Order: sequence, then C-alpha cells, then structure tokens
Amino acid sequence: MKTKIWIALLALYIVWGSTYLAIRFSVETIPPFLHAALRFLISGAILFIWRRMAGDPAPTLSNWKSTAIVGAALLLGGNGFVAWAEQTIPSGIAALMISTSPFWLVLFESIRAGGAKPTWQSIVGLIVGFGGVFILIGPAEITGGEGSFDTFGIILLLLAPLFWSLGSIYARGADMPKSTLLGTGMEMLMGAMALFIVSLAKGELNGFSWGLVSMRSWLGLTYLITFGSLVGFVSYGYLLHNAPVSLTSTYAYVNPVVAVFLGNLLADEPLNARTLIASAIIIGSVVFINSARQPKIKTESLQAVADGDD
Repeated sequence: MKTKIWIALLALYIVWGSTYLAIRFSVETIPPFLHAALRFLISGAILFIWRRMAGDPAPTLSNWKSTAIVGAALLLGGNGFVAWAEQTIPSGIAALMISTSPFWLVLFESIRAGGAKPTWQSIVGLIVGFGGVFILIGPAEITGGEGSFDTFGIILLLLAPLFWSLGSIYARGADMPKSTLLGTGMEMLMGAMALFIVSLAKGELNGFSWGLVSMRSWLGLTYLITFGSLVGFVSYGYLLHNAPVSLTSTYAYVNPVVAVFLGNLLADEPLNARTLIASAIIIGSVVFINSARQPKIKTESLQAVADGDD
C-alpha cells in the first residue's frame, strides 16, 4: 500500500507539475481555447465511459447542471485563461500564479454565508503570499527584478485562480455525482462544450489549419490528454481514498517548483533571483495557509480541489 501511495504521489508531482510546460508547447500552434476543448472532450469522454461501464450510477439532470457550472468555472475560467496567458507568459510563472488558489479560497470562504472565518495564520499567509506575488509580477523598477511580463497575460493569471476558487467552493455544496471520477469526467465534458463555444466566438478557427500544427504541439496535447488529465486524476483519486489529506495536498507545493525548473530546463525560461525569491515566498505562504486549514480539511471530491490540475 505504501509503495502504491508513493508511486501515485510521485506521478502527481511530476505529471501535474509538467502540464504547464505541455500547455505552453500546445498553444504554440493550436489556439488556446480550442486546445483545451479538445483535451477535456477526449479525456472527459474516456473517464465518463469508463466509470459508467464500471457500474457508476447514471447521473441525474441536477448532476449535469452542477458539473456544467463547475466545469465552466474550473476549465473555461481557469484552464482556458492559463492556456491563453501562456502564449506570452513563461509556464513556470503561470504555475506560480495558479498556486495562489488557496489565497482566494480563504477569502471567498470567509465571506460565504456559513463559511469559516480565517485564522490569524491564514491572514498572515495571505499578506505574505500576495507580497510574493508582487515581487514576482510587480514593476521591475520597484521589485528590483529584470524585465517585465505581458500585462494582459498577468491579468489572465490573476483571474484564473479566482475562477478555480469560485468553482471549488460551489462544488462543495452542489449536487455532484457520488463517484468523483465520474463527476470529473462530466465536468470535463461540460467544460469542453464551454471552451468550444468561446473558441468559436473568439474566432480561433478563422484561418486555422491543422496542417500548420507542429509536432511539439501535438505531443503537448497528447501528453495533456493521457497524463495530465487521465493519469493525474486517477492518481489523485487513489490518493484521496488511501492517503492522508495532509500528504496528498503536498502536490500544491511541489507542482510549481517542478514547473519552474522544467520550463528553465526544456524551454529556456528565465530563472533569476527574483523568480526564486518569489517562489519561496508564495509556496511558503501556501504551506502556512494550508497547515492552518488542515484540521478542518476533510476528504474532498476531485472537483472541489481541481486547482492542482492544468
């Protein structure tokens, strides 16, 4: 059992940490919303068919409505914005920005009716964490870093974890399927529909040709479907039911580190002192916030904590 747990955990560390680089490669020649729609349509269909054939109960209309809302928030507002941003923002920076999702979860939970009020540890973690974000993306003249990032891309990466947090909080009280993997497959299918609609509305297919898609983009998309969505979620589902939540949640700390170093190693993304300092502050604050919330954490569905997957 321990061996299987650590294999699943290592898979989660490496797979979900590497998805940011795979997204960057995919959107080099595939429009961002179209790439995400294809990814989640295929992986969602596989998950849904597998779980129904395995005997999971047929979802109700209410289940479909709930997964449509969660899927749109997580996959359109979350993953779609990340893919859009990674056309101009390094994948490692994107991963660090998305790791701030616990900040928004704490804030939204504090203002939700009946939600838990933040502890002093959470408040300190929020202040320190947002300080790390400022060091990462703030004006170079103030932070002392080199260069600056595309403003629109940074705005997208500020909005993406916000949508993830809203979707995660909504999922906690929504009428979701009892099977977490079936529910995840449904979210992917409904999210893919939303992504296709936005892709069409944005005009991504105008002038687009599949013949112009590079091999690196095809490999990136294939990796996201097989490993990012399927292996990642199956590993995560296994850990939720067989490992302590405190151990499982460590993926949120490791994934950004993996993404930053993979981006530097395989895509020549800059890795300077500013990025390293900001990384340490952001990840440290996430650890601090999660440790404050840990006694209240129960085993949650994949949908409610999908902020770890991109």
